[in-house]
Amino acid sequence: MKRQIIAATLSLAGVIAYGVIAHAQTAGKADPVKVDPKHYKVEFENESVRVLRISYAPGEKSVMHNHPNAVAVFLTDGTTKMTTPDGKSQDTPAKAGGALWTPAGSHLPQNVGSKSFELILVELKK
Repeated sequence: MKRQIIAATLSLAGVIAYGVIAHAQTAGKADPVKVDPKHYKVEFENESVRVLRISYAPGEKSVMHNHPNAVAVFLTDGTTKMTTPDGKSQDTPAKAGGALWTPAGSHLPQNVGSKSFELILVELKK
């Protein structure tokens, strides 16, 4: 009986550990449309690209999420603070009409400007 209890306890611990590890691995791959629909809206999608409209009011912050390689096209001037999973952050100024290549990765954005900030992000699927 003792062996069965020990085996059951070890099995349960293994299942819990697996769940924690799986959650940690997918947390950095969170889809912004799913985890932050207030700020991210799909404008267009096909087998090659997904086009997102991203809008933040002054001071608004998202949650950690992930994007594939993409091109950002800024609709307004603004400054965002991008924090990466390692805790490092960088302020990035943008000018309306400008475009920027953004490599795949995870980040937590915040509008640190005094005005609303809007952009179009073209995510590449291939």
